[in-house]
This record gives sequence, C-alpha cells and structure tokens, in this order.
Amino acid sequence: MKVFAYSCRRFDEEQYFKRFAEEFGFELGFTEEAPTASNCSLAAGSDFVSVLTTPVTAEVLDGLRDVGIRMVCTRTIGYNHIDLAHAKEIGMVVSHVSYSIDGVAEYTVMMILAAIRNLRMIQRNNAANDFRLEGLMGRQLKDLSVGIVGAGAAGKAVLRDLSGFGCELCYYNRSPSPEADRLATRMGLEELLERCDVVSLHLEHNEATHHIIDADALARMKEGAFLVNSARGPLVDTRALIGSLRSGHLAGAALDVIEDELRYYYNDCRDVDLSEHLMEELRSLPNVFLTHHMAFYYDRAISDMVYNSYVAMKAFGDGLDVPLRLV
Repeated sequence: MKVFAYSCRRFDEEQYFKRFAEEFGFELGFTEEAPTASNCSLAAGSDFVSVLTTPVTAEVLDGLRDVGIRMVCTRTIGYNHIDLAHAKEIGMVVSHVSYSIDGVAEYTVMMILAAIRNLRMIQRNNAANDFRLEGLMGRQLKDLSVGIVGAGAAGKAVLRDLSGFGCELCYYNRSPSPEADRLATRMGLEELLERCDVVSLHLEHNEATHHIIDADALARMKEGAFLVNSARGPLVDTRALIGSLRSGHLAGAALDVIEDELRYYYNDCRDVDLSEHLMEELRSLPNVFLTHHMAFYYDRAISDMVYNSYVAMKAFGDGLDVPLRLV
C-alpha cells in the first residue's frame, strides 16, 4: 500500500511520516505543495492521500480519483475544507483524525489568563518602553466564573484544567455530560452568557453553530466579560465582536481562530496587504490577544495526527472499519 502526503511540512511532519510508514509497512511519497487540480498526478500510483486544511474541492477529488486514489484522510480534526458531498457522490472514502487534546486545553487556559491579565496591552506598552501601570490591572481567575460552550473532549479537558484554579465553572452542551457535571454546572446558553465573566468556545463548526456568538449573544454577555475562541473562527460573528470590543461592552478577547483564516494562516504573508481583512482590525485593538491557529501545534499532537492517519488508511486497506470515517 502506498500513501501520498500533500502539504507535508519538512520541519516537523516529515520525520513522523517516514517513521510510521516503516512501522505500518507503507510506501511513502510526499510534497510540500497543497493538493490542487493541477498536481493530482503527483499522487498517481498511490492508494491513499493525506491532506491538511487546504481546500479539497470537487475538482481535486475528481483528479485524485482519476489517478487511482481510493481514500482521502485529513490529518486534522476539522474537515470542512473537504467537499464531502462530492466525495460521497464519486465513492471516495474520507476520514479525519483525533489527537491528544491536553495541549489544546493547556493553550486555552493560557489564552484565558492572557485575556484577564491584559497581556496584549502589557506587551504593547513594554515594546514602546511605556512601563506605567495605568490601564493594565488584571483580574484573578479564582474570583471569576468561566463558562465552557461545548463539553466534548476539548471542553471537558479545559474544565478539568480550570478546576485547579478555584473559579466557578459552568458549561453548556446539548446533552448532559456526567464527566462535566462533576466539575461544573450545566445551564442553557443564554444563562451562561449572562452569568459568566469568561466564555470559552469548544464547538465544531456547522450550520447549527455558525455565528452562535452573534450580536445578540454578545449583548447578552456580562459587561466587562471576556470571549475566548480556540475552536473554529466562524463560531463568532467577527464584525459584531469588534463592535462589542470597541464599545467597551466586552473587556477583551483571546482568539486563536478567526473567520476567513485559511487563505493566510500557515503561509508567509509578510508581503501581503492585509489592511482590508478583519484580522488587521482585530490586531489594532489593544484588548485582543490573537494567535494564528496554534492551539493544536505541539509535538504530541503532530505525531498523533500523522500516526492516526496511517491507522485509518491501513484499516481501509485491510478491509476493516475506518476510524472516524466521514463518507
């Protein structure tokens, strides 16, 4: 069996692809290029293709099918970059992966602390040699209530980590979670928004969750509250968020993900004009702590992403049930 990996980063992923190819008995080919309709031929002779978060369109799927690819596995948890409807139509198997979520939870806690301690403003003033204290006083996490929106694996891990700080913990989830119930109080979304000093998002992005934090939701949040998003950018109406931050209703935000990030994040954009992008407006706000979708980026997760891709592909090749199969 042979796998071809697109968007393979030589500085971190290559070592894992080579190590696990030998372990699983796969022949490996790879490129640093993202999959496009014009480079599907690179995967010719392979059975499987591994991709990242670049768009896998109907045209790309057709091209991969035409060179003999039987399965596409994205080495990410998210999969909205793949045209699943077309994949199903042409009989292309698609799967995604899971990875150790503990590092994402740790990163989220870091973002919460950065928000409530005004780290962005401290860094900005420090870089300008302005060492005054005025306007920089933070808050103590133990004194605050934190609401977790979405009690899946990531949300529960964040609840677990936050439980050591002694803060009041609340969570919203469509169904009860016995594990989350041991750490937090379950409540409706509106009640959580109105009650909590910090709201942290841990949902998948789909039609039901798109802009779940919109202008109305932001208006419901406590005055002086903080919004944290390490899940998916389109969960938040960015324009409405900017308005809430500029008005002073929200005290701040910590965002690892934003809307329309895929064209820019993980690329060298030093010569790209971003003046019209909402990213630039977010960065201009002193109370926004912004990182470029980095919560997933730690050694254990990268290893897991590649390893679990091989697990899924080998299962399919052996005629077994494919873990986390999408179509």
